[in-house]
Amino acid sequence: MNLFLTGSTGFVGSHVAHAAAAQGANLRLLARSTSDLAAIADLPAAELVTGDLRHPDSYKAALQGCDAVLHIAADYRLWVPDPAEMYRSNVEGTRDLLRLAREAGVPRVVYTSSVATMGFKRDGTIVDEQTPVSEADMIGHYKRSKWLAEQEAIAAAKAGQHVVVLNPTTPIGPADRKPTPTGRIVVDFLKGKFPAYVDTGLNLVDVDEIARTHLAALTRGIPGERYILGGENLTLKQILDKMSAISGLPSPTMKVPHAVALAFAFFDETITGKLRGKEPRATVEAVQMGRKLMWASSARAERDLGFQVIPVYRALRSAMAWFVINGYAPPFPQAVLKAGK
Repeated sequence: MNLFLTGSTGFVGSHVAHAAAAQGANLRLLARSTSDLAAIADLPAAELVTGDLRHPDSYKAALQGCDAVLHIAADYRLWVPDPAEMYRSNVEGTRDLLRLAREAGVPRVVYTSSVATMGFKRDGTIVDEQTPVSEADMIGHYKRSKWLAEQEAIAAAKAGQHVVVLNPTTPIGPADRKPTPTGRIVVDFLKGKFPAYVDTGLNLVDVDEIARTHLAALTRGIPGERYILGGENLTLKQILDKMSAISGLPSPTMKVPHAVALAFAFFDETITGKLRGKEPRATVEAVQMGRKLMWASSARAERDLGFQVIPVYRALRSAMAWFVINGYAPPFPQAVLKAGK
């Protein structure tokens, strides 16, 4: 099978690329000229396509002869100095890729959206793909851009294109090189920079199970359907406690009210972001999102795609060990490090 992948240099995308290579797929991997290729350096048989989603002519020819497109790339930042660039990549880039895939006669497309497009509640309600939600519920540019891109994918499916939408929750596992915002939580904990927590909830999912299910969706996914790919529904405090049990490091005991966290994020975003031009450690958008418990059900993906909801302990331990082994954080007990090799 000839697969065209976007986002293969990122966290989820690199795991999908490795899973596809293990199944014998022929890979064409789109990457910008400035991308760090470390995540795919051990895939020498893959064909590297130098291009950019914002410039569709740069990759148009590479779609010829492909059996499927896996569109995983996204501008994933909770703070961005120029929001227009995020919309160009996430929304316009998705629209152009879908159009070019149709023109090239590519039979199947899997679009990787985000669980951020779901209709989460503050009361801990476990949501699914049928929970009512609208664009007005999207907080911040990242969520709104992913919502709009998802609408492009759904519209293409309604028009007859074979497009399946996947909505991963919060992936965790090794090789989170950037790292993602979730990876930064792990690194900050390991560095002792997590003195307090807010009352929020996430759904953590093993990144390897996400990768496996991307490939299953190529043949088992129903066009136009959205599939939540999630794992365990946990409070932030429960996640920190799990990391404490794995590492032996103390879990924070002080809970910070959302109002205090919001005030800190406002000043950090103003001083660090707007005045210094650097990414702030906390953003108003992230704190506002944290007021909702992002708990979800993956029942549809289990039924249609063979997705498996598995305990997140192994993936969390592997992520922590990987960050230590690769110099992102100081060492912790050697027995744990071995488990992540």
